[in-house]
Amino acid sequence: MTEYGYFLACEDHGPKALVEQARMAEDAGFTALWISDHFHPWTDAQGHSPFVWSVIGALSQVTSLPVQTAVTCPTVRVHPVVAAHAAATAAVQLDGRFRFGVGSGEALNEHVTGERWPPAAVRLEMLEEAVEVMRRLHTGERVTHYGRHYTVENARLYDLPEEPVPIDVSGFGPAAIELAARIGDGFVCAGPQEESVRRFHHAGGGRQGGQAPTFTGLKAAYDRSRDEAVRTVHRRWPNLFLPGELGQVLPTPAHFEQAAELVTEAQVARSPIPCGPDPEAHIASLRSGAEAGFDRVFTSQLGSDVRGFFDFYRTEVLPRLT
Repeated sequence: MTEYGYFLACEDHGPKALVEQARMAEDAGFTALWISDHFHPWTDAQGHSPFVWSVIGALSQVTSLPVQTAVTCPTVRVHPVVAAHAAATAAVQLDGRFRFGVGSGEALNEHVTGERWPPAAVRLEMLEEAVEVMRRLHTGERVTHYGRHYTVENARLYDLPEEPVPIDVSGFGPAAIELAARIGDGFVCAGPQEESVRRFHHAGGGRQGGQAPTFTGLKAAYDRSRDEAVRTVHRRWPNLFLPGELGQVLPTPAHFEQAAELVTEAQVARSPIPCGPDPEAHIASLRSGAEAGFDRVFTSQLGSDVRGFFDFYRTEVLPRLT
């Protein structure tokens, strides 16, 4: 049976607000948490981007829900040794209720150290090597590694969870999905991408050769006014409507804002994102993820009334799905 979780958007909320949202999500009946890992927001209108690992530490003290990053890029801005260390500590804090979602990243977050932003094929190659390094570190053994992209010397992690941290791999294009099917403990996606789930399972379904869990994220914009919800999404999240690989290659929020000048309110209104107070639209959105074959479907409130969103989902949406 599909589970429904809440997606904590670090781009759109500060650290204290995210912790409070985690409390409200659990009270509303959501059964898991996703949290984004960004250095920059997509646009200045979103206006936030706290350090995700500090927020996860705080989450471990206020919620009993499992937590998954969606997703961390452990290749450029953060060396895989540091990423493995952070993930292991998060898993200890959460008593094993942590899954490490990883992906090949976006220039928006990764170029900030001045390192070259490589093409997609190289990024996937780097991700595969990084996952190998992190899994070795999560055994607790001392690791020395001289690879094509990374060097590790005499590294050992001392605080580890009882079971190795599951590393779930994000994929959108065919090459990334096939990588996830080969090396992932689970598969991370965005949207009700039925073909992506099918491709993941056809390519092996995870490194154990079985039915690894699949996860996807959706968006919603609850408001008492549908028109106001549409305006909020257009103002704060126009990046959702940019085509192709722009999300991976544009380097700054200013560039996203320039590209988003082409996005109209009419596009938002026609999109699958449920906007406003109609519970049927929100239920249909979540069901689309379940019907596409995902085991866990997450949604995130894009509207301004966060408390109203959780009350709405607690009373009008989640009881009709579970």
